[in-house]
Amino acid sequence: MIKRYRENQIDELIQILKNDGVISVPTDTVYGLCARIDSLEAYNNLLKVKNRPRNKLFPIMCADKNQIKSIAVVSQKTEKIIDVFMPGPITLILKKRAELPTYVNNGSSTIAVRMATSEFLKNLIHKTGCPIFMTSANQSGEPISKNLDEIENSCPLLNGMLEGNVSFGQASTILDCTLNELKISRLGPITMDQIMKSLI
Repeated sequence: MIKRYRENQIDELIQILKNDGVISVPTDTVYGLCARIDSLEAYNNLLKVKNRPRNKLFPIMCADKNQIKSIAVVSQKTEKIIDVFMPGPITLILKKRAELPTYVNNGSSTIAVRMATSEFLKNLIHKTGCPIFMTSANQSGEPISKNLDEIENSCPLLNGMLEGNVSFGQASTILDCTLNELKISRLGPITMDQIMKSLI
């Protein structure tokens, strides 16, 4: 049995993350698996839990805009999108900062970034001391888990699970901000029309 935690046990979940562990948490879109980004061991543990090939990159969840700017290059246009839609069901593909360790994005020049979608996740990230990898709670290539029992069956190597509900049940919109023109790589709850209107 994987231990299940409530929100008032946040300190125990933070301890798991600081010890390079992997936990499952509900986000606004789906249940996610997370580990801290500033530890190669934590990254390797996440790969094992999800059974994922190294060449598939993990999105990163930040607590706030300053954390996004600490790992990615944010243009004025991108900053406007962050201010309007984040936190929310949107993932931005941005150019990574050169000082980010290579393993974080497998040597790629870009990273996918989300902002914490609840006060709990914001606190969890702040208290862990760095952004966290955030990927859907399932084995790589398998359907996304809909509840904690499914997560436990799918990811038996997890170190802990946070109880809670998911609201959208639909994966976030992925917006590529690294090209000359904005491009949606995966359509989710936020449309290109809404994004373009926010930039007027």
